Amino acid sequence: MSEEEKPIVIVGGGICGLATALALHRKGIRSKVLEKAETLRTEGGGIGLHPNAWRALDQLGVGHHLRLKAIPLLMVRDIILSNGTQREESFRNTEFRCLKRSDLIETMAENLPSGTIRFGCQIVKMESDPINSSHTILHLQDGTIIKAKVVIGCDGVNSVVGDRLELKPTKRFNLCGVGGLTNYPNGHGFSNEFLRIRGNHMLVGRLPIDDKLVYWFVARPRTPQDTMISKEPKLFRDSTMELIKDYPEGFPELIKKCDLDSLKFNSLRHRAPWDILLESFRKGTVTVAGDAMHVMGPFIGQGGAAALEDAIVLGRCFEQEMAVKPMVAAGLDSERSSKNNWDKKKQEEEEKVMSKKFEKAIDRYVKERKMRILRLATQTYLIGTLLQTTSPVTKFLSSILLFIFFVTVANHTLYDCGRL
Repeated sequence: MSEEEKPIVIVGGGICGLATALALHRKGIRSKVLEKAETLRTEGGGIGLHPNAWRALDQLGVGHHLRLKAIPLLMVRDIILSNGTQREESFRNTEFRCLKRSDLIETMAENLPSGTIRFGCQIVKMESDPINSSHTILHLQDGTIIKAKVVIGCDGVNSVVGDRLELKPTKRFNLCGVGGLTNYPNGHGFSNEFLRIRGNHMLVGRLPIDDKLVYWFVARPRTPQDTMISKEPKLFRDSTMELIKDYPEGFPELIKKCDLDSLKFNSLRHRAPWDILLESFRKGTVTVAGDAMHVMGPFIGQGGAAALEDAIVLGRCFEQEMAVKPMVAAGLDSERSSKNNWDKKKQEEEEKVMSKKFEKAIDRYVKERKMRILRLATQTYLIGTLLQTTSPVTKFLSSILLFIFFVTVANHTLYDCGRL
């Protein structure tokens, strides 16, 4: 059994975890990412990114690399099946592209210092350090013990760090999400548009990634068979095709030709808006970000973008609090050589000061993010409710609230999380 000390530990090596590590790295702050998988988690299809996400990626220094991997989409076209109406909205004055999730993950990982990510790290227990209560002890499955001054949970819906913070459980929509990639070797011929079709309690979408590759998704009601078919890609694909067999715009054919390995099934969950409003999201120097903090349905396409924003704000807040002491900010305080002969009492006092700085940085981060996340979560909750409810009264109330509070539907995409 080995023991280690780390200044900042990020739990989870997905989009949010890697973005947070990269944001801290850009500010000269070292961190260690603990990922339970043995390799980068590049599974999954695509991710649509609006202007707010591209601003964050530019701050992380990877935007220019990623733009080369996806064509710009020029408009969104909505089709409402119940009345056959169509609505179009131009993206010409903004930026919207759909990336392969693997491209986003791999690009961020490549821009991190070697050794930042440690794979195969399953956390089985978290507790306060009995000697220094401002530190957190992480017990790994392989017996390793890590003492961390800061822990940032970017470990998704079933967050170990969220459990440590005693966050209220996330809630299920009565909906599930299906998505995948379809490759057309000779070109797909689709327009550079984001197409959405709504009807029969379902939301279906198509987004070209480049001239040959297309990402598609279907949000639909959950069924008792989902648990079984989600483990069999062919059954999974065929059941989805059956649901949308009468949909226009070639959707059945698109799904029929998809790459079975790219199929991803999610039971859609969300953190209730009122829980976001009431949670503190900090206990000592432990906090959460990304889905661990604010998982939301895919209905406004902001889950990944919000995680990138979290990373930028975290990096900025930590740098602002720690800039007065760059030696500690760089994580060097745990590596003093014996020749320095630091006085133990003085070191303990300094640890307390730094702990307070970490707490202030986290509080600043939570305060800045809370209202932004609350608006996104509320908008997502209302749209999800509209999709899944059969009650005319609930539909009416949800529609009225959406109209009152979110009259300009896409305003959330213009948000600027600021500079790193």
